[in-house]
Amino acid sequence: MRDVIDLNCDMGEGFGHWTYGDAPDEDLMPLISSANIAAGFHAGDPNSIDRVARLAAVYGVGLGAHPGYDDLRGFGRRFIDASAEELVNDVLYQIGAVREFGRRYGIPLQHVKPHGALYMEAARNEELSVKLVEALATLSSDLILFCMGTSKTYEIARAAGVTTVREFFADRDYGDDGSIVFKRKVQRSDPEQIAAKCLRACREGTVITDTGNVIEIAFESICFHSDTPGALENGRAIKAKLEANGVRIAPAAEVLARTR
Repeated sequence: MRDVIDLNCDMGEGFGHWTYGDAPDEDLMPLISSANIAAGFHAGDPNSIDRVARLAAVYGVGLGAHPGYDDLRGFGRRFIDASAEELVNDVLYQIGAVREFGRRYGIPLQHVKPHGALYMEAARNEELSVKLVEALATLSSDLILFCMGTSKTYEIARAAGVTTVREFFADRDYGDDGSIVFKRKVQRSDPEQIAAKCLRACREGTVITDTGNVIEIAFESICFHSDTPGALENGRAIKAKLEANGVRIAPAAEVLARTR
C-alpha cells in the first residue's frame, strides 16, 4: 500500500491562440504535484511556458520539461525518422527553455518526461534511450527521468544511475505486457472508474489490462492527461479518492526521498 504518491499532468499544451483539451491549466495545477510543460515542439510557446512555470511556482508543484517530436501539426503523436543524436539535441533544446523560465520564478527543474510518440519510441529504442540518458546525466545529478517501468528507458537509466520515476497511467489502457496501449484519439471515461483504478494500483499494485487480465504494476507517479476529454473531472476524482483513502499527493522528488 502506497501512502504517498506523485500526481502529474501535461500542461501548456497549446500554441499562440490555440489550446488543446478542455481543461484550463489554472484549474488543473491545484490538483497535481508535478507538471510536465510542453516545451515548444509538439505544443507550447514562450508565453505558455512562462505562464505555466509561474503557476507551478505559485502552487509548489514540481517543474518538468515535456519535450516532444518537432510536430506541431500532429501534436507530437507521429513518428519522425531522425537519428538518436538529432532527437536528443531537440530534447536538450526544449529542456533549456523550460529550465530558464523556471529560474525566472525561482523554481528548479525537477524532471524530464518525453511526450507522446517520442516517449513510446524511447521506450523500445535502446540507442535513443542510451543517448538520452547519457545527455541527461550531464545536466544535473538531481534531474529525474519519467518513464514506463517496462521500458528500455527505465532499464538503461537505472543501470546508469540516473534517477527515474515510473508512471502509472490513469486514463490509458494497459496491455498484458505492462505497456500502455497507444491511441491517437482517447475517449471520455467515467472519472470515478479512473479514480478507482488509481486507488487499486496504490493499494494492491495491480491493474486490469485491456484483455481483462490482472497484472502487477510498479510506479511512483500517477499521470493523467490534460488533453483527455473530461481531464478536469478525472483529476478531481483521482485526488479526492486517493486522499479520502489515506494516500497523500506529493512532488516526485519527495516521493523518491521517502522510498529510498
